[in-house]
Parts: sequence; C-alpha cells; structure tokens
Amino acid sequence: MLRWQIAIQEYRGNMIIVHKDGNIHKNAYGLSIWPLPNNIDNPAYVPEEDSPQIPIEGISVTHLKTTFFEEVRNRYTQDRNCSILCQLLNKD
Repeated sequence: MLRWQIAIQEYRGNMIIVHKDGNIHKNAYGLSIWPLPNNIDNPAYVPEEDSPQIPIEGISVTHLKTTFFEEVRNRYTQDRNCSILCQLLNKD
C-alpha cells in the first residue's frame, strides 16, 4: 500500500480517489484482495536497498498562547465560507 501512496503522492490536489464497492466495481476488486509480493516477478518491484527515503516531519505542541486562538477565531470570522459554517454550528 505504501508504494501506491508514494506513486500517487505527486498528483495530490489534482485528482480525487473515490471508493467503489467491490460488488459494483469488479474489475479493480482484485487489486485490493490479492496484493503482489515485493519480489522481482512483480512489475512494481522496489528493491529494499533502493526504496526511497521518506522524511517524516511533524510538530509537537504542548502549549499555545491565547493570542494564537484569538487569531484563529478572527480568521474564521473573516473567511466567508468558514463564517457561514460557524454560524450553522453555533445554532441551537
């Protein structure tokens, strides 16, 4: 699965992946239940030593100042789509 994620990563934002039930979309169903092993007979074979290195980046936040939350709140009210959503969520 990771190989597929890496392969389509460059197209993020330019395509939409839609799930179709296996009973309806039978021609792709085999891809999900019969994965090929990562060996030389597999056309998508990636040797372990040649596997691309994917950097893992992350942020760990333990404390945020109240000014940050005020800024986020103000930005939500200034954005037209978000303000409509906030109004709908705040209705009782």
